[in-house]
Amino acid sequence: MEIPNESLQEIVEGKTKLLVPKGSITEKVPPKEPAFFNPKARLNRDFSIIAYAAFLEKFQGPKIFLEGLSGIGARGLRVANELHIDNLVINDLNPTALKMAEYSAKINEIKNVEFFEKEVCRFFSNFSKKGERGSIVDIDPFGSPAAFFDCGIRATMHGGILSVAATDLQVLNGLFQSACKRKYGGIPVRVEYGNEMAIRLVLGCLRMVAARLGVEVEPMFVESDMHYYRTYVKVRNRPDQEENIGYILHCKNCGHREISLEQKQECELCKSKIGIAGPLWIGKIFDKKFVENMLIQIPNLQVDKVCEKILNKCLQEAEMPATYYTLDEVAKKMKSSPPKLEEVIEKLKENNFVASVTSFNPTGFRTDAKINKITEIFQSIQ
Repeated sequence: MEIPNESLQEIVEGKTKLLVPKGSITEKVPPKEPAFFNPKARLNRDFSIIAYAAFLEKFQGPKIFLEGLSGIGARGLRVANELHIDNLVINDLNPTALKMAEYSAKINEIKNVEFFEKEVCRFFSNFSKKGERGSIVDIDPFGSPAAFFDCGIRATMHGGILSVAATDLQVLNGLFQSACKRKYGGIPVRVEYGNEMAIRLVLGCLRMVAARLGVEVEPMFVESDMHYYRTYVKVRNRPDQEENIGYILHCKNCGHREISLEQKQECELCKSKIGIAGPLWIGKIFDKKFVENMLIQIPNLQVDKVCEKILNKCLQEAEMPATYYTLDEVAKKMKSSPPKLEEVIEKLKENNFVASVTSFNPTGFRTDAKINKITEIFQSIQ
C-alpha cells in the first residue's frame, strides 16, 4: 500500500507497522496536528502488551478490546496484532487519526476492527450493557482520566481489566491541591515518593466511583514513568466490602510516615504536626501472581529489555508495606552521603525487618522499619 501523504511515515513498534506523522519522530515535542503520536511512550505501550497478554492467557470470556482515546491507534493495533483477541474497537474524535489507524490496520491485515468517532463517554455508553462490555478497556487521555472513570467502569465486563493513564502530574504531585481534591477527591502532600502517592490518589478515586456503582476494583499492576502514571485494575460486579480507602500521614520534621484509616494530627515519633494526604487507596497496588504471569509472557513478545528488570522489582515489592524511602531523603536528614542500596536492604533484613527495592525509584526501598530505625542502620553502615 502507498503511504497516503508525504507528511506521514511508516514505523515498526513491537511486531506492528504503524503509520505516524513524520513530525512525531523528528520534533522534540510530538505535534498534536495532524494527529498525536508519542514515540517515547513505547515503553508504556510495551507494558500494556505484557499486562494484556498475562490477562488474556487466563481469561475465559469474549476477548474484546475497547480503546476510548486511541489517537492513531498504536496501542489497540499492537494488541490486535501481537496478542489473540476477538475484537478491537478504536475510538477517537480526530478523523485524521482514525484514517491513519485504518491504514495501519490494513497493512497489518487486522480484520476484526471497528472505528468510532465519538466523545469518549458516548462511545463507552454503546458498550455499557451486559453482554456488550469490553474485557479490556483502555483510557489514555491528555491530562486527567477522572472524567472517564464512570463510563469506563460501566463498559468493563465482570472480571475484565480497566487501564487508565494520567498525565496531569503537577495536580497529582501537590502543586495544585484544590484542583486535585476536585478531580480525585483527595489531596497529596509533597514528598519524595510523590509518584506512589499520585497513583494511590488515582486508585482511590477509581475505587470511590466503582463503589458508587456497586462494583469492586482490584489493582493488578501500576507503572510510573517521567510523564505519566498508569494503573491496571480488575473490575468485578460485586460491592467492595474492604476498608481500602484511608490516608498517608507524613511528618516533614522527622520523615516518619504511616498508612491509616483515620486522620491524626501529630507524629507518633516526634510529636510534630503531621501532613495528611488522602483520602486515597491504601491497599495493595500489585497483584503478585499477575506480575509473575507478566514475566512469563515476556519471551513470547517483542518488548524493551528494561521491562523485565522493572517487573522483577515489582515482584519483590508486591507484598511490601505502602510508601517507600529514598537513600537521598534519609541521608539528607542525617547530613551524610547515602550508602549503597543493597547494603541498606541487607542490613534491614539482618535486623529482622522486611525490605525490598521498588520500581518507583532507582534509589528507593520499602521496609516496615520506622525512620528512627532506618537512620540507625544508615549510621551503622557509615
